[in-house]
Formats: sequence, structure tokens, C-alpha cells
Amino acid sequence: MTETSGPLLEAHGIEKRFGHVVALAQGDFQLAPNEVHAIVGDNGAGKSTFIKIVSGVYHADGGELRLDGSPITIDNPREARRLGIETVYQDLALADHLDAAANLFLGREAYLPGVLGWLGFLDRKTMRRRADEEMRRLKIGLKSVDQPVVSLSGGQRQAVAVARAIAWGRRIVIMDEPTAALGVRESSMVLELIKEVRSHGLSILMISHNLPEVFAVADRITVLRLGRTITTLNTKDTSLEAVVGMMTGAVNVAA
Repeated sequence: MTETSGPLLEAHGIEKRFGHVVALAQGDFQLAPNEVHAIVGDNGAGKSTFIKIVSGVYHADGGELRLDGSPITIDNPREARRLGIETVYQDLALADHLDAAANLFLGREAYLPGVLGWLGFLDRKTMRRRADEEMRRLKIGLKSVDQPVVSLSGGQRQAVAVARAIAWGRRIVIMDEPTAALGVRESSMVLELIKEVRSHGLSILMISHNLPEVFAVADRITVLRLGRTITTLNTKDTSLEAVVGMMTGAVNVAA
């Protein structure tokens, strides 16, 4: 994490209501350049709502987002992507019947130049080459980028989704429960992939219920409880037990 740089992304007093239900009452955090920042909390704490506001799925009812110190409005996922923010959702949003290369370019397909491109012919050679480059850059072991995604393991599928985010994300990658439903070996592979992503200069904002994994990769942890930000801690300065206490209310941060 870059210690001397100012915040890359900031949230101040973010609020979100669904009718009479307050999902987020006071969301605050600062994401530093080249940082892995985890947002943790019990079910209903507001984590997913927070992430969906930053990724443009939801529009905040109050508060402010800032990028490089300037106020921003993220009205939809396309605007988030324009700002260099990519999201890897828990369901991965992969097309099982397509290969890894096609999934990397899903919604951003490359077309052949000239008339053939106008007629809708894809430049599959370019897409395969770029996909292969991204997989090698992130040290993702696939036999071939031509493999259908449905034939891949859970960890490999997660890696393809992450590679897609890295290929297009210029600044920030949001990861929602990146190791959910994965075994121990595949979870370890994804954690190594997170470290590799950071080594390429991107910042990562992650949600996870798995606190040992959070402590393994995160530089800082923001704790949410009942829709409010309780505190943000340097991972090296706290403990898993202390974070659990803050999540549950057993530890009073103000005390």
C-alpha cells in the first residue's frame, strides 16, 4: 500500500433506503492506491449495499463519493467502468457455453477491421492473444483460453472473472466474496491471485465473510454493523477476535 498518497476512492456518509428499510445509514471508507481493503460485517450490516453503490448498481440516497479528491456520481455500472472501476460479483457473471477468451471480452468484443467488422465478424485471434497475455500476466494456469468455462474448476472460473476485471479495470477492482463455495486449495489460489493483482498497481475493495482470508491479504479492514461504519483498522494492528467483537457489538470501539 502506498503510505504517502492521498485516498484514491472515498465514501462519506453514504445512505441507502429501500422503502422504510434503511440498508445503509452511515457508510464511510477510504481506499488508498495499491491497497487491498476489506469490508466486513455480519449479515445485514450493509456490505453488499455499499459495494453495489460504488459499482453503480444502486444509487445512494445520501452522502458523497470522491475519486482522487473530486466528487463523482456513479449512476450505473457503465459509468463505474468508465471511471476504471470493475466488479467481480459472487455469481461471476460468466457465460458457461463460451470459452475463457470470449468471456474475457464479453460485452467488449473485438471485431475485424473494415467491412467484415461492420458485418459483425469477431476478431477471435486478437481476443485469444489478449486473453492469453492476461492469463500469463496474472499467473493463471489454464491449459488453453479456448476451454469452455463450463469445463473449468471453481477456482479457475473465479480466475477468469478476475482476469476480465483486471483486463479492463484501470484503477479499482471490487471483489464480492471471492472465495465463496471454493475448496481450500482453490481459495488459496484466489488469494494468491489477489496479491498478484495488487502487484500490478491496482487497488482492491473486497467483501468477505472469511476473516482468516481477510487477514491473509488485506492491508486495512472496515467494519460495518447495522448499516453504519464502526471503524477502519490496519490489519497488522488488530486481531481476528477484536474484529469479530466489533462486528457483533461485543467490543465497543468508542470505549
